[in-house]
Amino acid sequence: MKEIKQKIVPCLWFDTEAEEAVKFYSSIFRNSKIHSQTRYSEAGQDIHQKEPVSIMTMAFELEGYQLLALNGGPHFKFNPSISLFVMCRDEEEIKQVWNALLEGGEALLPLDTYDWSSKYGWLQDRYGLSWQLMIDDSEYKPEQRICPLLFFTGDSHGKAEESIKFYTSVFEDSKVEGIMKYEKEDNNEYALGGVKHAQFQLRGETFMAMDSGMENDFPFNEAISLMIQCEDQQEIDKYWERLTEEGDPQAQQCGWLKDKLGISWQVVPVGMEKLLNDPDKEKAKRAMEAMMKMKKIDLEALENPIQKSHF
Repeated sequence: MKEIKQKIVPCLWFDTEAEEAVKFYSSIFRNSKIHSQTRYSEAGQDIHQKEPVSIMTMAFELEGYQLLALNGGPHFKFNPSISLFVMCRDEEEIKQVWNALLEGGEALLPLDTYDWSSKYGWLQDRYGLSWQLMIDDSEYKPEQRICPLLFFTGDSHGKAEESIKFYTSVFEDSKVEGIMKYEKEDNNEYALGGVKHAQFQLRGETFMAMDSGMENDFPFNEAISLMIQCEDQQEIDKYWERLTEEGDPQAQQCGWLKDKLGISWQVVPVGMEKLLNDPDKEKAKRAMEAMMKMKKIDLEALENPIQKSHF
């Protein structure tokens, strides 16, 4: 099987704007590509309520980082609980990206000089998606310039370190690269002992996490999920079992789950979009119908929905 370039891919949930948003983001960032798209079929229309042949997903990359955009309907909205953190090369680049993303959006922290960076800013774009931009002042220039940042607020406040320990225990090829905590010198009683900033790797990919420095409440939801691309049923079973421990059983459907920290994941086989977009329309329809009945993905039943049924 062909090696997967990126094994965990953020999925961005839109109402109907996925194609528009992907073209917008691709016009802003360097090294951007639109790879593929899948379309809804009549199968499962009572659930997804989308017009057949309308766009379901679009796979794309920005700065070489893979993402997936989904037209899922109006059910979930972006908030700052998960943002995309961008390491910019220089002041010219950060201003260009900031100004483009800010058009029709809102600045949460203005682009300015801060203690931790010569230039940093946090915004919500026109679709509500959060971005944090910072100039990379380090000698080490990261290959991965975009990564998800998990922001722990409200009932989840103080759980950033717990999340890092949990996820690095679940995924192989994982490590903690650094954790900076709030200390007495920060004069912040609310955040004392919490994670000011942390960086870690899962399956060789960079993630960040932080506890909020002030009282606010941005609950994690399905608007951004993390899609794990699995090589086989054994991998699907392994990640599903670990991530559903103490998770929300009501949030399990079609390979989706919500873990004990409230973060949403998709545990799916590599190439699932090819099954759902098979040129043989009847075969694609059967695969979609089979998937709609699943919680954890059964790869054999997905590939051979007539030969195997366990529903």
